Amino acid sequence: MKDTETAHLLRRERIWSLLFDPTDSERVAAAAALARDLHISPLTARLLFNRGYTDAASAELFLSNDERIWHDPFLMADMHPAVERTLQAVENRERVVIYGDYDVDGVTSVTSLYLYLRSLGADVSCYIPNRIGEGYGMSIPAMDALADRGVGLIITVDTGITANSEIAHAAALGMDTVVTDHHECHGELPVCAAVVNPHRPDCPYPFKELAGVGVVCKFLCACEQTRTGLSGREAFGIIRRQYIDLVAIGTIADVMPLEDENRYIVASGLSMLDHTDRPGLEALLNAISGGGNSHIRSSAAPAKKPRRKVNSGLVGFGIAPRINAAGRIAHAMQAVELLLAESVEEATAQAEALCEINTRRQVEENRIAEQAYAMIEAQLAEAAERGAPPPHVIVLEDDGWMQGIVGIVASRITEKYGLPSILISFNGAIEGEPDALDIGKGSGRSVKGLNLVEALSACHDLLVRFGGHELAAGLTIRRADIPAFRERINAYAAERLTEEMTAVRYEADCEVSVEELTMGEAEELERLEPFGVGNQTPLLILRDATVQKIISMGGGRHTKLMLFKDGQILPAVWFGNNAAQLTVSCGDPVDVLFQLNINEYQGVRSLQLIVQDLHVAHSYADARRRERERLQAVLDGAPISAKEALVPSREDVACVFTVLRNEARLGSRTIGERELFNCIRRTPAGAASTMNGTKIRLILQILTEMGVANIREPDDGIFLFDINFQAPKTSIEASLLLRRLRLQVTNGGNL
Repeated sequence: MKDTETAHLLRRERIWSLLFDPTDSERVAAAAALARDLHISPLTARLLFNRGYTDAASAELFLSNDERIWHDPFLMADMHPAVERTLQAVENRERVVIYGDYDVDGVTSVTSLYLYLRSLGADVSCYIPNRIGEGYGMSIPAMDALADRGVGLIITVDTGITANSEIAHAAALGMDTVVTDHHECHGELPVCAAVVNPHRPDCPYPFKELAGVGVVCKFLCACEQTRTGLSGREAFGIIRRQYIDLVAIGTIADVMPLEDENRYIVASGLSMLDHTDRPGLEALLNAISGGGNSHIRSSAAPAKKPRRKVNSGLVGFGIAPRINAAGRIAHAMQAVELLLAESVEEATAQAEALCEINTRRQVEENRIAEQAYAMIEAQLAEAAERGAPPPHVIVLEDDGWMQGIVGIVASRITEKYGLPSILISFNGAIEGEPDALDIGKGSGRSVKGLNLVEALSACHDLLVRFGGHELAAGLTIRRADIPAFRERINAYAAERLTEEMTAVRYEADCEVSVEELTMGEAEELERLEPFGVGNQTPLLILRDATVQKIISMGGGRHTKLMLFKDGQILPAVWFGNNAAQLTVSCGDPVDVLFQLNINEYQGVRSLQLIVQDLHVAHSYADARRRERERLQAVLDGAPISAKEALVPSREDVACVFTVLRNEARLGSRTIGERELFNCIRRTPAGAASTMNGTKIRLILQILTEMGVANIREPDDGIFLFDINFQAPKTSIEASLLLRRLRLQVTNGGNL
């Protein structure tokens, strides 16, 4: 394959943008006033300002994060008829089925509603389709099966908004449907008892970004308020105490923005999770951490080390993948059964089973990813052979990929290549030999700026069905339509996808000084939690720090750096980055993009920077640029001031030559500009000289002219050199370049 094509995709531009402009005097003054009014640090005030909390009242509400944020559930369209039909079914002992999705949002939605209706004495059961056999959403065969069971009411959770024909079929069989969903609406709404979805065009609900389980939570509050006659706040208090942990898990797992109600939901849910009385979640947390001081284990159980505090990261990367794994590999009802478990023994067995399923998921995910990467490389090679550009959307298909895994792999592909990706599986869809009419199920991921649902809408005639969000969507497609689909969605993206969309973007909050990097500041920043989409962990920039030490960690998987700035040493950790792959060396000035973190180890708390990106300091890069420009001007004959000290002395030339000769004797033929500079500075002659990039490059040209070395710069800042150990002794006075440089010196320079 052509390395240049792959390199183009993998070596994506890394863009740092700054939210808080320190040159904006009005913004600086407003943030300072916010700090005074709320008695918070100037850094915390800047972070609040970036998040849109520009006055004391809104900022105080954000920091308090209390019930004042909660909205009236009856502001949601169709909430009244949804509640009335549901409570009617409970009162009349109708058979009710909760129809949900197989992801974490669906599982927590099903569990919450099931527990609530069961507490009311309802005749209720759950139905989650099998991902492999049935696929996403409602289906005609499922409606037939539910009708045979005598179901009178179907309540959908986290699904149903596009199931018009299935709901109509259910109605023809005598079943009513109440839809609760949070996905985007396309076309006409289903005709049924009620459609509760904040994304309805006619829905006046003030916050649209609830997860599916968030909509269910609102539904439960409305039911409780109607059933008991309590106030909205009282009804919410009851629902919160019983179910907010499940609502928080679904909200985090579905990557909903942690703004408005979602932030309150997650903060309340995490607090409940940290002291959970739910056996299934307790067992799962223990399985993840390998122990924990469970307050519900039997007294005979051996004491184990305390598990770490539950936060959104533990939910997103620990709890959620294990719950999700059930729907991807086995059946989502296994996860529901874990959450419904009432005994420690049952919960422990279910948690261990989910962990085993998750391990299988990881193995399968890696297998599919390796195959997908090989296919992408083959496509790039083929495009290069034809002289065609690389794809704008990566579309891959395979008969053997597990349908439950392709979405995760699509996420990895999009993160790696910076392009939208869609993976389609025909696993379980083939009877006999592959056929053009085989139905494949796909999952796609996109980049910010290219709405995947809109892209799929442009190809709707080639798809059996599709749905989802801006950045993630699912689809079903016939095998014969994949080539045309690939061509059309790439044409769609070619008109809209920009290099800026495919770049690795970091949106930093603000620049900080060393004086602001304190333990007290780090503790105050915890008031902004929980962090997630819409309320990201603060990203800060420290400029012009010096790398003092680089240490490999975790068998080479991670790197620790000791940074020096303004008399202070700052420990920094770069997870997932190998020290050997760093583009900086000890002694280099760097700008570092980081999260401020409190490290707790063996009871000791210390401050550390969690590095997100790092590069040579802009101030240094600007100086290099000016040196290059000056070099070209000097070579073009521009006058040289004696004060510049650009004309090298014999000692200067000897110093550079000695460094290169020593490197060559060690077997090296390449050296970076900064490494060369640092080596020169470590020599007695170099430390005493006035070396800079312009002067070093002039010396390299003199050495090449004299024939003692052959030095080239094939890449910016990388020198390739050969030392002529057989060259006869010569004097630098023989260099024509050096003579010319001396003639260019002005102001009476005596060199």
